[in-house]
Amino acid sequence: MLMRTDPFRELDRLTQQLMGPGTWSRPSAMPMDAYREGDEYVVAFDLPGVTADAIDIDVERNMLTVKAERRPMAKTDDVQMELSERPLGAFSRQIVLADTLDTEHIKADYDAGVLTLRIPIAERAKPRKISIGVGTGHKEISG
Repeated sequence: MLMRTDPFRELDRLTQQLMGPGTWSRPSAMPMDAYREGDEYVVAFDLPGVTADAIDIDVERNMLTVKAERRPMAKTDDVQMELSERPLGAFSRQIVLADTLDTEHIKADYDAGVLTLRIPIAERAKPRKISIGVGTGHKEISG
């Protein structure tokens, strides 16, 4: 059997054991990626082992909040845990969204443990061409 040591993984595991699982009042952070793809802003959260009904997404003004909870598996009397490294408990992430994003049309998709949010860029924030009018003559204002 191949054994690999990673001192940072051990430090993370020790910290998780000391602090305990995240709770709704003190949730753990969840890893995420954020990038722009065409006319959308995409945010992807890693939530392996979380069921879709345990995820809560809210937007209030420009604050996006994602909460999730990973519950322990149901144990029976004949199960003896040998190793438990996957974090359990509540996870949360808050992101301040720019005014240039259309928070009314956010789309959420959950597949293979990844929650993907697609937030469209607002029409008012997209680049646009300004046409220049050519006048036919000078107007004189007298007063």
